[in-house]
Amino acid sequence: MNVLVFVKQVPDTETRIQIQNGSVDTSSVKWVVNPYDEFAIEEALRIREKVGAGKVVVASLGPERVKEAIKYGLSLGADEGVWLKGDGVALADPLAVATALAGAARKIGYDLILTGKQGVDYDWSQAGIILAELLDLPHVSVVVGLELDAAAKRGKAKREVEGGLEEVEFDLPAVITAQKGLNEPRYASLKGIMAVKKKVIPEWTLADVGVDAAAVVPEAASIRFLDISLPPPRSAGRILEGEPRDTARELVRLLHNEAKVI
Repeated sequence: MNVLVFVKQVPDTETRIQIQNGSVDTSSVKWVVNPYDEFAIEEALRIREKVGAGKVVVASLGPERVKEAIKYGLSLGADEGVWLKGDGVALADPLAVATALAGAARKIGYDLILTGKQGVDYDWSQAGIILAELLDLPHVSVVVGLELDAAAKRGKAKREVEGGLEEVEFDLPAVITAQKGLNEPRYASLKGIMAVKKKVIPEWTLADVGVDAAAVVPEAASIRFLDISLPPPRSAGRILEGEPRDTARELVRLLHNEAKVI
């Protein structure tokens, strides 16, 4: 079974975001593999190990720095990596991203596509679902449990829904978006890290995967950012002093007249 995993590079959640000229200043950002994509990589490796045949391909769309995310997947045990150059692509628009990824998927080939349920930068939770629609594939999102029957080309997934779990059966190939709890991602071994140095990562353009660049540029994006700003600074808290009866009365007055929450 050939499993294709799409990974994204996102700012480390501990990064302090800076705004400059109405956009995010990325000059000092530390980039990491999207945490939800780590579950997708791990699941792909487990599927290959269980089936005993096939390969795992890790692919990413974006600037040259995303090659580090691909190398991370290779160090964990993925067989191949592909970099789809994101020059001129509206990377904040899930439709544009999914369009580019669909072209790459058609060229790479797959029996199953895995990706994280969302990126922790924009939190759209849409790219994987749109990808499935563009490829005319069944999809299951927010998956925390996955069973596959490669011979029968069938699968069963457990996905999170409000208040519980939903069990879904589907045909292969399909698109699965991974949620935390699907598995416990492994660490890269020294052998795996060293093996990456021998790997050659193909570099594809949009034209290489049959995608019209004009359809995925920012000017054609379905989502556009008009302005970006940090939240206003929070005002200092107030400390009420005095007798409990008096402070309680004053607190109620402030909540009613100033905060207007009661």
